[in-house]
Amino acid sequence: MAAGEGQGPPAEPETEAAAAAAAVEEARSFKELGVTDVLCEACDQLGWKVPTKIQVEAIPVALQGRDIIGLAETGSGKTGAFALPILQALLETPQRLFALVLTPTRELAFQISEQFEALGSSIGVHTVVIVGGIDSMSQSLALAKKPHIIIATPGRLVDHLENTKGFNLRALKFLVMDEADRILNMDFETEVDKILKVIPRDRKTFLFSATMTKQVQKLQRAALKNPVKCAVSSKYQTVEKLQQYYIFIPSKFKDSYLVYILNELAGNSFMVFCSTCNNTQRTALLLRNLGFTAIPLHGQMSQNKRLGSLNKFKAKARSILLATDVASRGLDIPHVDVVINFDIPTHSKDYIHRVGRTARAGRSGKSITFVTQYDVELFQRIEHLIGKKLPAFPMQEEEVMMLTERVAEAQRFARMELREQGEKKRSRNGDDDDTEESLGVRKKVAGGKKKKRKA
Repeated sequence: MAAGEGQGPPAEPETEAAAAAAAVEEARSFKELGVTDVLCEACDQLGWKVPTKIQVEAIPVALQGRDIIGLAETGSGKTGAFALPILQALLETPQRLFALVLTPTRELAFQISEQFEALGSSIGVHTVVIVGGIDSMSQSLALAKKPHIIIATPGRLVDHLENTKGFNLRALKFLVMDEADRILNMDFETEVDKILKVIPRDRKTFLFSATMTKQVQKLQRAALKNPVKCAVSSKYQTVEKLQQYYIFIPSKFKDSYLVYILNELAGNSFMVFCSTCNNTQRTALLLRNLGFTAIPLHGQMSQNKRLGSLNKFKAKARSILLATDVASRGLDIPHVDVVINFDIPTHSKDYIHRVGRTARAGRSGKSITFVTQYDVELFQRIEHLIGKKLPAFPMQEEEVMMLTERVAEAQRFARMELREQGEKKRSRNGDDDDTEESLGVRKKVAGGKKKKRKA
């Protein structure tokens, strides 16, 4: 049921959204959607020429002052769909602590903040990001300045609501829950309940989610009033322009196959997904030892290191980003050409979000999933979910086998470096390096070899 309980006939949201969409079916510009001139100019400067499907559906309804449930696949322009109506309302009635955006991950919070600032730069919008992993005191000072828009992860925001003197959200006008399904999956339910209790009931609420789970429906009934449903994709699907492949390989040669594919598709930018922080770090070191510009992104790195990795990859200073699922959703990195599922995801839905990192905004892209003898059942589940059988990626086995010796040596160095990092970490209680400085072992070993040769 898409409307709030007892809020009129159940079909209403769909018909209203359809009517709204039909009314702007011809909309070729943000101006035709009702967006004010100053914000249209900001869209133009960001290179947003034509509104995306979710923007066409959601913006006119939001500008009428309605609550929204937006169901849209990743990479569909959701941020613009809620940021533009909020900024337009802020222009009409300027006020501090005007809107709150809740997101599941720190990276996504920073990304949303960037978009708000880019869109609102000409109208002097102040945003603040409130997430874990960053000093609480400096956040309290930023909140004391009363920004217009707060972008936060639920845990840290509740912390400030309970402990930061003088901070409250009693005047809030807009609440956005982005990636709501994931906020709830990460067990933020208690925090979300606490936040809903301390913000005004008389507000506008936008709930965006890639999937409509039972938890999301429950949240919708608790938080939204008579919402309009704007659905861009109703079933699980991956983007049409995405070429998806799999390779079936023996588990022990996984690293060699990865190196083979990176060589075969050289010149592209890659996002490689691993299941654990440790494997992400190990694989990054392995690839570095083989001369690839690889950089890791995982939950055991400090917030600064994580943003540093992301920025190096975005700026194309590194061509391979190795990541855990912390990075698989919501991150808009425009130039990912190939997604590699080095470790197959245990939840089939995560597959959709991972491969959604490429083929964004109408571009094409490739994804390759590694399937070992232990992953067959998980792979079948993924094929069942997306409703198609994937083709095998064409490969030359002999060429892969020729790489095994070099790869085995790089694996040995990577293990030594990991051990060395672990010792350093224990001695200084720091976080994991981004491996930029950790090629010391190889240099030492190389130095040792030269001495032997001289002898």
